[in-house]
Amino acid sequence: MRRRVVFLLLIVATACAPKATVVPVPVITTPKFPDFVAPSIPPAFAGSRSADRQDRGWKFLQAGDLKTAEREFDLALRLAAGFYPAETSLGYLELARSDAGAALGHFNRTLDTQHGDLSALVGQGQALLALDREKDALASFEAALAVDPSVGDLARRVEVLRFRGQQQGLSRARQAASSGRLDDAIQLYTAAIADSPDSAILYRELGGVERQRGNTESALEHFRKAIALEPPDARSLVQIGEILEGQNDFAGAEKAYADALAAEPDRTVEARLERVRLRAEVARLPEEYRAIPSAMQISRADLAALVGVRLVPFLRAGTPGEAVVITDIRDNWASTWIMSAAQAGVMEPFANHEFQPRAIVRRADLAEVVNRLLAKLAESSPTHPANGWQTARGTFTDLAPSHVAYRAASAAVASGVMTADANGSFSPSRPVSGEEAVEAIGRLETLARPLADTSSR
Repeated sequence: MRRRVVFLLLIVATACAPKATVVPVPVITTPKFPDFVAPSIPPAFAGSRSADRQDRGWKFLQAGDLKTAEREFDLALRLAAGFYPAETSLGYLELARSDAGAALGHFNRTLDTQHGDLSALVGQGQALLALDREKDALASFEAALAVDPSVGDLARRVEVLRFRGQQQGLSRARQAASSGRLDDAIQLYTAAIADSPDSAILYRELGGVERQRGNTESALEHFRKAIALEPPDARSLVQIGEILEGQNDFAGAEKAYADALAAEPDRTVEARLERVRLRAEVARLPEEYRAIPSAMQISRADLAALVGVRLVPFLRAGTPGEAVVITDIRDNWASTWIMSAAQAGVMEPFANHEFQPRAIVRRADLAEVVNRLLAKLAESSPTHPANGWQTARGTFTDLAPSHVAYRAASAAVASGVMTADANGSFSPSRPVSGEEAVEAIGRLETLARPLADTSSR
């Protein structure tokens, strides 16, 4: 009888005890956290109770029920201590609670043993990003992309982070360069290149800083790398041209400037290209010619060479003169240009057919050559100012209107090709220096260029 009573009491107690409730799994139509990457279930745990709890927990997480999700993930871990998908999921749970520090701890624990786990790598990147550790976040996302390039919008996020990191590094490097901290700037540019090795901008600007420091070879290397990454890079080409021109590599500079113009028309670069071509031509000229600018006084051969080299387009544009016979220039280094100037009527031989190439040029002689060239300008165009210069009458303290050199001196000074001294004297017998001759011929070249250009069309 007593056993029967005990049995009945147990039945009543069981019937009265509260029943354990099982929360139904929500149906997910729109995930609460679409950027979270669901962990994969390892084959060893397929169909296990831990896997079932993991699946339930993830659905609660995406439904926004964080408390139930946490309970399911904890239970999955208790059922199997090595069940790392639940560890990763707890990391995402902390991200949902905006606790990036706690989340990072969970992701790191998974990655300590599962180095290439896609879900943990993505979560780690998101946690690092929330902690403003963009460089580290980028590394995590790049590692995740290496595992699976098709994950969500991860590729776009990596691209954005790379660009943002590049801009930040570029900004710091530019600031250092602009403030004169060139060593710091080089370190910052180098670090930025390590993060963005395919950036032509970084190489170009690093080249500019190296050039400021005087490291031209390093600068050239960086500019050429920029061109290789982003052909054609006109700005890098111009800098290469400037460096090579400074090194007297005129052929290399000419090619760089020409390539820059082909990529991007620019009048300044056109002028540089013209200048380097002229310098290349001069470099090929005899040593005697290259020595003219520094000469204390020049000879008739020197002046004829200057006219022949600098004004050759203009001389060719004119009407050929009569054949000239000169008997003393056969072995002279400037013989070709002497004949050119003589045939053009700019510098004539003396009555005995000698040119006297070694004779010293004086200011009266230079004024006569200038006047003859101005006359040619006047003949070429009736509207050219040279027509007025030919009739100018100057006032000189040492040159009367009756002097043989007066009219030539007046035209030369009126045109601006030559100048009188500060006291108003012309000094007709003073020897002409190389510098003075080069300046005078340069001014004539400027005056003659429009006509020579028109004639060459």
